[in-house]
Amino acid sequence: MLSIKKYAAIDIGSNAVRLLIANIIEEKGKDVRFKKSALVRVPIRLGADVFLKQNISKYNKERMIDTMTAFKLLMKAHKVVKYKACATSAMREAINGHEVANDILQQANIKIDIIDGQEEAAIIAETDLHEFIDYSKTYLYVDVGGGSTEFSVIHNGKKTASRSFKIGTVRLLNDIVKSETWSEAEMWIKDTTKHYDKIDLIGSGGNINKIFKISGKKLGKPLTYFYLLSYYKTLQTYSYEERITELDLNQDRADVIIPATRIYLSAMKWSGAKDIYVPKIGLSDGIIKSIYYKTVSSNTQ
Repeated sequence: MLSIKKYAAIDIGSNAVRLLIANIIEEKGKDVRFKKSALVRVPIRLGADVFLKQNISKYNKERMIDTMTAFKLLMKAHKVVKYKACATSAMREAINGHEVANDILQQANIKIDIIDGQEEAAIIAETDLHEFIDYSKTYLYVDVGGGSTEFSVIHNGKKTASRSFKIGTVRLLNDIVKSETWSEAEMWIKDTTKHYDKIDLIGSGGNINKIFKISGKKLGKPLTYFYLLSYYKTLQTYSYEERITELDLNQDRADVIIPATRIYLSAMKWSGAKDIYVPKIGLSDGIIKSIYYKTVSSNTQ
């Protein structure tokens, strides 16, 4: 007996908005499978509004409504039966975040849940890592976003601690991350990883996915600290325009990739990790799993 249903996740981040559509494949006698069917990314960069002016601009609100209307039609065309839309750092800090979410509900018929940092970290930790991890190892899972970074410690296949910090690529670009926040993140990572003899990193987010793709490594093979450091130094020798024209980076990636790499390198240094694994999963994947396992409330398409 084979059953295939489609679920969708909408991740409204500080740098971009994403729609992930996944097939949920249930077969008698076998574990459920989650297979990506479609992924759409729109670089609205809400954080550039919110972290500087505390409000989502009228221009970006209209772009959000257009994007959510398009996502609604795409979900209908794909015959999605359940979805969840989560907004993270930018919308939760925007003075008009709930107002914008309500306008989107009225005009695009998409219900948005504005989640806090701890819930974001918990959903990310729901991602199915069993294909990517060695249960005898300990990992620091680092998900870098535009407004915040979520850290989770995974030991023997189970999450033992998680924390969200307001250290994100868009914040760093605008030089609005406090030194105390860096220090707090450093102390948390050192304190929560000091009990383990060896730590590896798991990195998620668009920037580390791009770096991994450029490296030419096979899925399942790690990037080393020294490779990441070397690439970080190389990026800094190019101007923003050169990163687009010579390194072939998209314009919305060419600026944030440097602060993102800095965050991963800092996490590796503070935890003593020498390798970083990149399984290409993130909040959207966690939302899909959370809908299926009913650890979050979902909406019907």
